[in-house]
Amino acid sequence: MAIERIIERRAHDLGGGFEVGRLLPFRARRMVGPFIFFDHLGPVELAPGIPRQLDVRPHPHIGLATVTYLYSGQLTHRDSLGCHQEVRPGEVNWMVAGRGITHSERFEHARAHGARMHGIQAWVALPDEAEEVEPSFEHHAGDALPQWREDGVRGRLIAGAADGLKAAVRTHSPLAYQHWDMDAGARRAVAADYTERAVYCAVGAVELGGHALRAGQMAVLDGRDAIDVVAAAPSQLMVLGGEPVGERFMLWNFVSSSPARLEQAAADWRAQRMTLPVGDDAEFIPGP
Repeated sequence: MAIERIIERRAHDLGGGFEVGRLLPFRARRMVGPFIFFDHLGPVELAPGIPRQLDVRPHPHIGLATVTYLYSGQLTHRDSLGCHQEVRPGEVNWMVAGRGITHSERFEHARAHGARMHGIQAWVALPDEAEEVEPSFEHHAGDALPQWREDGVRGRLIAGAADGLKAAVRTHSPLAYQHWDMDAGARRAVAADYTERAVYCAVGAVELGGHALRAGQMAVLDGRDAIDVVAAAPSQLMVLGGEPVGERFMLWNFVSSSPARLEQAAADWRAQRMTLPVGDDAEFIPGP
């Protein structure tokens, strides 16, 4: 079969009443290549004056890279390296946690002006040799990303390499992460570049190898054969994949190949040995 399984998004409260749809990790499919976490944010209308409790408050990470990719709206990123960056639609903000970083993502623009928030947050597990690298942050404007147009499909390569294109983001293992914007009736094949691949339908409805995929569903593909995607309606897709990096364990916001390292990170956070984001250090949320 062309599809190994279909994963439905599950409602998950981030705290403060802000709810997302979680796809990865899933009990029967923890990862797709190095992708270990995948949340669908919105779409949700936020009115001016929303409470600060809705913000993603300062929190820590180890052993992974994060990317929040927006279709609409705006977020304010701050981290313990001193980076302060507005996250806007179509841009790439790639944060490598490595041995440890803290950051916040706040709805400051929406609080002032209102916004329709809609996007995806993904985590990529780092390979063994990179789990303890120095933390870093990269920002890439939307018009600087590799893009293409073909027969009703507009594509953007967010990270990695696919279809002969390579993104500027510095990744640590073979992967690809793409955004496809498809007109109704458009067709495109998912390249067979990687051992593990998945297609997530964020908006609309498509057909993959004869199977229907609606908004809020992720199809994990079986094998490395090319598979056609046909849009049954105007659709927004995220196409992701890569080579496995080995078994990974998760504890709260931490990812590692070693359960003992997770416990150490949790202890460091509880003891407040991890520096909070520069300019956003007034709040501390308890960890596990």
